[in-house]
Amino acid sequence: MFAEIITIGDEILIGQVIDTNSAWIAESLNGIGISVIQITPVSDREQAIVQALDQAGARADIIFITGGLGPTRDDITKNVLAGYFGGRLVRNDEALEMVKEFLTSRGVEMNELNLGQAIVPDNCTVIPNRWGTAPGMWFRKNGKDFISMPGVPYEMKGMMTGFILPELRKRRDLPVIIHRTVVTQGIPESHLASLLEKYEDTLSGEVRLAYLPSPGMVRLRLSMTGKDREKTENLMNKELERLLKIISDHVVGTADEKLEKIIGELLYKKGSTLSMAESCTGGMIAHLITSIPGSSRYFTGSVVAYSNKIKEEILGVKKETIESYGSVSQQVVREMAAGAMKHFGTDYSVATSGIAGPDGGTREKPVGLVWIAVASLDRIIAEKFNFGNQRDTNIQKASLTALNMLRKLVLNKK
Repeated sequence: MFAEIITIGDEILIGQVIDTNSAWIAESLNGIGISVIQITPVSDREQAIVQALDQAGARADIIFITGGLGPTRDDITKNVLAGYFGGRLVRNDEALEMVKEFLTSRGVEMNELNLGQAIVPDNCTVIPNRWGTAPGMWFRKNGKDFISMPGVPYEMKGMMTGFILPELRKRRDLPVIIHRTVVTQGIPESHLASLLEKYEDTLSGEVRLAYLPSPGMVRLRLSMTGKDREKTENLMNKELERLLKIISDHVVGTADEKLEKIIGELLYKKGSTLSMAESCTGGMIAHLITSIPGSSRYFTGSVVAYSNKIKEEILGVKKETIESYGSVSQQVVREMAAGAMKHFGTDYSVATSGIAGPDGGTREKPVGLVWIAVASLDRIIAEKFNFGNQRDTNIQKASLTALNMLRKLVLNKK
């Protein structure tokens, strides 16, 4: 069962708005056995919308359309759909009552533009919108479903979860799609591919392996489509076991979880606390840790020690250490980690010092050079890395690498 998503709006094509709707829709559809084969952004022009509908109808079984349902003149989707499916625009009593109820609940006086939201093609099924004024519309043509929703994310999500997904389960005989995700850190995509070359050769046609790289991490996704959930899950679990035996040294987790969440759970279970001393990462690691709800149970605090003065006065790094080895060095980063643990009174700490770029590097210490230290009450481990010449990427890679070093230390893996 295949779907296509059409996102309507000039604001998407000019980069003013990021299309997060399509990612959310695709993930939701995948969960009920529908595969998205294409995502198509189009402008607010009738010809572009009609052409996209024609092409999507030839490729997919279900076509999802978002955007262009507002009350203003630039929102033309409803008029275009009425013409495309041969319907007449009429006032729908059910839609009108929903608009009135929505506006009344918010103390907003209704005007003609609001009333216009209740006008829909007479040959569609109206999809209730309890989160806004624009109803959704469900059409059928040549055995295909065409589903139009507002572009406002929370309105679209409300319609999908409250009406569309349950209705699709009723109307369609849907297959089972199973995914298993493995998160790796510290190994490039090309090296993973070399390790897994023979493994991929033995995969049956039913199972697919995808590489999903990002700065500092590579996710591996096993996917399989079947009709029997139990049988499909059993086969996927066996493939996952085979995969893990080959790359176990590089695996962070076997679910699509964030590294910072995994570390948080480890620290909380141990009843341990964490602090940080960041220089080149500028607080990014602390941000990742505190992005997880409940992180106050194990995270105590952080020092962004950009200047040597802060390294010395707050973290206790010796002036002679900096003068002898430079602020970007194994010796300094070790003293930063020890100083953070002492200053905050924690069980573990992380420290970073490096040259993020784009300038500031030398021949001996080029841009991308980063020293990372992780410390516990009985040991400090420091490692040297060179992440390249892109500042944002360097910060992200250094942060994730530091978190993975911490994970291994907490697990006593090194």
